[in-house]
Amino acid sequence: MHLSSRQASIYVAGHRGLVGSAVVRRLRQAGYDNLLLRTRHDLDLRDQAAVEAFFEAHRPDFVVLAAARVGGILANATFPADFIGDNLVIETNVIRAAHQTGVQRLVFLGSSCIYPKHAPQPLREDYLLTGPLEPTNEWYAVAKIAGVKLCQAYRLQHGCDFVSLMPTNLYGPGDNFDLATSHVLPALLRKFHEARGTGGLPDAPVVLWGTGTPRREFLYSEDLADACLFVLEQPEDALYSHAPDGLLNVGTGEDVAINTLAALIQETVGSRCAIEHDHAKPDGTPRKLLDVSRMKALGWQAQTSLEEGLRKTYAWFLEHYVAA
Repeated sequence: MHLSSRQASIYVAGHRGLVGSAVVRRLRQAGYDNLLLRTRHDLDLRDQAAVEAFFEAHRPDFVVLAAARVGGILANATFPADFIGDNLVIETNVIRAAHQTGVQRLVFLGSSCIYPKHAPQPLREDYLLTGPLEPTNEWYAVAKIAGVKLCQAYRLQHGCDFVSLMPTNLYGPGDNFDLATSHVLPALLRKFHEARGTGGLPDAPVVLWGTGTPRREFLYSEDLADACLFVLEQPEDALYSHAPDGLLNVGTGEDVAINTLAALIQETVGSRCAIEHDHAKPDGTPRKLLDVSRMKALGWQAQTSLEEGLRKTYAWFLEHYVAA
């Protein structure tokens, strides 16, 4: 059942993260104020009993499952057990509790890394499970695939209205700028910022992992939040006629080389540093561009250009990260 009443209760899991915080802002902007929000301290989603008790006590009408353990190549390589284990437990607990308490629609946020490493481009939803994954993030990808399949299984067996959105690489206000665990865009933004010379000193060089030739698609987090609201409000017949498997890619439909991204970030930050490459580091998947025709057919497309999104993200970074 689609979201149609401003009085409906909506649980946003992971509301302090990049995606969850954007979803909360978008819902409030649209007049949905009956939001259920819990911090990790208040509700550990890895605790099955606690999750079930929360759902029984509050019985949300709708759920956006944006909570997850996330990180880039280095984080995945360093903590593989945490990435697969925590994500499997979180999604299992929330999806099962949503079924048990009659949630009207659940939106599960996955990732474009669920698709095979060498799948044809652009990536269509039906390419899922047609080939091997990219090894550098397979732990996270396997967990997200399990979440997609859980949603499909509950719909097949119980008729649950559980849908999965697969966003491309995300960035925006509230992103993770920790160089040890962040994704490529926020990591580069911080590197270029910190490389700027002060007191007349020259800018330090910025080092890119690998060759810089892989191509990536980037989606501003506020656009993904808008897509979540759009999907929550879609009538069932329209939604499932375009996505019979309950799976929808969310992206811009355009990609750029990492070298091009670096140049755009360099321009945004105002740095004049040299750009170097560490060829000992992995490139990851050669290209990852989503086929977003299903969302476009439903009537949604991203509105924020990469240049505009970078400016807004850097402004947030200066105000909240650097100033802190």
